[in-house]
Amino acid sequence: MKTIHPAKALLLAILILTTFVMKAGAQQAKATSPATLKSSGYAPVNGLKLYYEIHGEGQPLVLLHGAYMTIDLNWSQLIPELAKTHKVIALEMQGHGHTADIDRPITFNALADDVAGLLQYLKIDSADILGYSLGGTVAYAFAIQHPAMVKKLVLVSTVYRYHGWLKEITDVFQTFKPEIFDQTPLKTAYEKVAPDPGHWKAFLTKYMEYGKQDFDFGADKVKAIKSPTLLIMGDNDGVSLEHKAEMYRAAGGGVSGDMAGLPKSQLAILPGTTHMSLMMETAKLLAIINPFLSK
Repeated sequence: MKTIHPAKALLLAILILTTFVMKAGAQQAKATSPATLKSSGYAPVNGLKLYYEIHGEGQPLVLLHGAYMTIDLNWSQLIPELAKTHKVIALEMQGHGHTADIDRPITFNALADDVAGLLQYLKIDSADILGYSLGGTVAYAFAIQHPAMVKKLVLVSTVYRYHGWLKEITDVFQTFKPEIFDQTPLKTAYEKVAPDPGHWKAFLTKYMEYGKQDFDFGADKVKAIKSPTLLIMGDNDGVSLEHKAEMYRAAGGGVSGDMAGLPKSQLAILPGTTHMSLMMETAKLLAIINPFLSK
């Protein structure tokens, strides 16, 4: 059997996911966007013109997308449902989608401060936070840096330290080149909405270089997060089993519920899912997220 190079295998998974999302989003666009979208705009935040959309009404829920993605690519399936019960605030982080890049290094701390700046601009004191992959790590940073602004955390297939990813994943991060995403739906989506479509390669290079750097927020800081936390992971999503357990224990889980009572945080591991395919499980995600947020 021919072995697929890890980088090519990851690219294939990304192609499958983004193609699925774009097709499904296009089928729903006419029916859902007018019904859920309340407003959109650009917030002057930390030197950025940060693009955001607001869908629905209710308790504020901030959505933080994965790397190289747009709101539509990451959230088109979930927003119409989440907006039925929440004021969904979806944003595009520095350099992503409608939000132009600026001459500022990429750091999780800076991206988290941007989220805080957007909420302050919208005059929202606190919100639930839902982050996927890169967005989940930014959500961790946000909860550490701005604890009073977080009600509940929903973290999907993410880590709070670099080596929470399996070694084969971090090895691929070290080999990433911008060319890997040529001829992909990621590039198509970027060029469709970016203020400067020609910035694509520079944008990728900046994030890929940051993605090679080791980081660790520290178990003590994660344990200090007071917000109830829901971890949603795939059983084979590239996050090590040890780190999944580490994250849940840091959130107060891993106890004998019959003796100590159930913790305020929860862990869900979806069987037969990868980092990419996990985001295709719309019904399963909603069945886990909605009860946690409404509890």
